[in-house]
Amino acid sequence: MEAAVRQRFKALAATLDERQRRLWAATEAKALGYGGITLVSRSTGVSRRTIHVGLRALKAGTLSADRVRCPGAGRKPLTQTQPRLTEALDALVEPTCRGDPESPLRWTCKSVRRLAAELQRQGFAIGRQKVADLLRVLGYSLQANCKTREGKENPDRNAQFEYIAAQVGQWQGRGQPVISVDTKKKELVGDFKNSGREWHPQGQPEPVRVHDFMDKTLGKAIPYGVYDLTANAGWVSVGIDHDTADFAVETIRRWWCHMGRALYPDATELLITADGGGSNGSRSRLWKVALQRLANQLRLAITVCHFPPGTSKWNKIEHRLFSHIAINWRGRPLTSHEVIVQLIARTQTATGLRIQADLDNNHYPTGIKITKAQFAAVQLYPAQFHGEWNYTIHPTSEVS
Repeated sequence: MEAAVRQRFKALAATLDERQRRLWAATEAKALGYGGITLVSRSTGVSRRTIHVGLRALKAGTLSADRVRCPGAGRKPLTQTQPRLTEALDALVEPTCRGDPESPLRWTCKSVRRLAAELQRQGFAIGRQKVADLLRVLGYSLQANCKTREGKENPDRNAQFEYIAAQVGQWQGRGQPVISVDTKKKELVGDFKNSGREWHPQGQPEPVRVHDFMDKTLGKAIPYGVYDLTANAGWVSVGIDHDTADFAVETIRRWWCHMGRALYPDATELLITADGGGSNGSRSRLWKVALQRLANQLRLAITVCHFPPGTSKWNKIEHRLFSHIAINWRGRPLTSHEVIVQLIARTQTATGLRIQADLDNNHYPTGIKITKAQFAAVQLYPAQFHGEWNYTIHPTSEVS
């Protein structure tokens, strides 16, 4: 829309005098409705005040020809009457690059009001709206932080992604189960504010607590998820204690008992893709010992492929399972563990995603130490490529 207004203005600007330009801009703004004045002003460079004058003329019907100023007449632009204005504003916005690092705005919110006040303190005559206009001319815009820095990048990062993709393809080609696992963000249980909005009668929002202090009676919820890449199905255990390796492996066991066994009755192996840290971290000895117990119980060879450090957002479960759960319960207080379980279990998508969920009331103590003897008993076979990230645990005759 903005580009279209700018294009029309450029086509007519050379033939319009001051009065015609004002009335044309006012007509465009009126036709656009709410926000039209801002859009036309930004697209054409005609001031908002000029557009308002034109709108008043249109409303009053006073469209008869009046005196038209000669080209070049009228008030001069502030950047012309105050030559250093643009330079001073630029220095305030980016003090560490173009100005004084001791600028009074170095450690404050640089709103247009504060910028205008500081420029006035320096002797410039300018208001907040003109500051906003000049910032746009200088190429600035309001922008949020952008998560792009992932820390130190491993030289084999892309190779690991390719390795994981190849492994997933091989397992799926053999009809063997492939799952993605991770812990979703921990949630406070109670009548706390939950991001997002939900339909309610106008003026009757659901009241929630002002402060997000954990309710010691209700505690918190720890959703750990298992996403089946082939079946587009998920399982989530909602824990009440700690996010440990034992909790993670117990969730995988529950997924197999409630969903996986029926989907893959002839399975002899299982592929797990997981992050490199947390309860299912590649360095966790407890994670590997717990997987050994699981392999013994299920009689499956369990292969694990970890994503490289700092790449957890590429884990399939993040955007194929957890994101849909967050959408389903947005704007709704998570008042109890049962409510959380039901909201997760009712999450569905048009592409066929279905989720089962259950409450895990078990307690999982932290600080468990794995001895060398316990770890040596794990039938761990590292892969030739980055064995610390890719490994297989075979079942033993012992069933625990």
